[in-house]
Amino acid sequence: MRTSENSADLVAAEDVLLFANAAITATGQREFRSGALDQQLSLDFLHTYVRVNYRRLYAASLALDINDHNAARIVLGLLETAGEASAEERRTEGRLIAARLARLPPQRVYRLFGEVRRAGINNRRTRAIMRDWLAARPDLGHDAVKYRSGVKTAARHVHLRCPQGAEPLAEVGAFLFRPGKLPRYEHPLLDAWRRAHYEQGAVAELPFTVAEGFAARHGMKREVFLKRAAPRMTRLERLRTHAVTQRPDVDLAAMPLTRLALYVLALPFEQRAARRTELTGALRTAARRAAGKHAGSWGRVHAVLDDSFSSSGSGQKRRRPLAVALACHHLLEVLAAPGAYRGLWTSGRGDALLVRPWGPTPLGMRVLDALEPGPGGAEPDRLVIVSDGWDNAPAGLAGEVLRVWRARLDPGRRTAVVHVNPVYDADGFDVRRLAAGVPTAGIRDAEDLPALVEIARFAEGRTGAAELHAYLDRRVALFLGEKATENETEKGAVA
Repeated sequence: MRTSENSADLVAAEDVLLFANAAITATGQREFRSGALDQQLSLDFLHTYVRVNYRRLYAASLALDINDHNAARIVLGLLETAGEASAEERRTEGRLIAARLARLPPQRVYRLFGEVRRAGINNRRTRAIMRDWLAARPDLGHDAVKYRSGVKTAARHVHLRCPQGAEPLAEVGAFLFRPGKLPRYEHPLLDAWRRAHYEQGAVAELPFTVAEGFAARHGMKREVFLKRAAPRMTRLERLRTHAVTQRPDVDLAAMPLTRLALYVLALPFEQRAARRTELTGALRTAARRAAGKHAGSWGRVHAVLDDSFSSSGSGQKRRRPLAVALACHHLLEVLAAPGAYRGLWTSGRGDALLVRPWGPTPLGMRVLDALEPGPGGAEPDRLVIVSDGWDNAPAGLAGEVLRVWRARLDPGRRTAVVHVNPVYDADGFDVRRLAAGVPTAGIRDAEDLPALVEIARFAEGRTGAAELHAYLDRRVALFLGEKATENETEKGAVA
């Protein structure tokens, strides 16, 4: 009996780790080697399987560093199947859902509320969760202008009471459901939206995504509109329009590390070379901010970074795998002890700023190089491999090298090896692994690397299911104990 219980716990732990990898990397979009439909079908199966068999752990996944797409899917699945949970489970799920919604971008939450309405989920708990989230919004008038259809759908679904009179909520109600009834609004954004229909000067007062439509209607020149709208843009919007506006107040170093890497890779080689000092400095500053308290604590670190052709991603996730590798390169340099980092690209390039997706994936050869002692003859304390796992030059060499290394040359595990994979393999329901004995974790943003290395150790088989459950319990307690910060959730707010 004890053996069967241990086996069941082991299977449960493996299933949870598999789901965590998928929830971190997969977004249901096309990848380099699989189409969007394959991705969606694979995710559908995983979500249903884990929710039915491990509902408590399924809900606890909301406390992990999963991506927004899967967080929304988990919330929808829990709300849709509330009748399958006990009263205690529903209470815990309600707290987790509320905490996760507070951290999601508002546009994602409004889209989720639309799916809730289409699915016909209209029980009292669901309406209470939606009402609480709406009540916590800092400016519902801003949301009504920027996410009008989403706010309208949510208000209808929860029967949000919009009183008559001059109260802010009354104005929002009139704006959504009785447009044109009020001659003007006290809320500045609502009134700017009204005036923007006939007054060109009011366009720049609106959120950028809304103002773009009015600018096109008025026939405004793109350059003129962007310069006028710049003060109200978010940091991401400023970054997207930087090539046109050339505003000096765009602080690249303040951008999230992976987002900044995507921006750098989108620039032509000539611009990257001309702006080398600026771009490299911004990447290193963002990396130091992402490393935080972990900076310099990883000792000697060698990395194998995949810049093969498959790192170009897909039309929906253009250059995403390469951007993760570039961001990890700068982050690992900060995490390593000073002067103790060595990064090796599969293409053999030595200039990280000028990398591009090119050629096959000779992971095995680069792993051999990375396992060589560094300066002074010291072996690396950590070997980190950032790749989609398609080792093809020759095929399977990386896994064999790591197997022999671990069995013959490093049985005492002096060097910790971890593989982080930014691409979900729809056919395998997991991220692709290099070898059975190499811990592998999915990764979407390089900023999550320290936490993912901690999760990956559970996949190595040296820790039991009890340790994994204890880790999830700690993450849930920390997640529910923290207060959500507005700059994490309000990606539409003006920076």
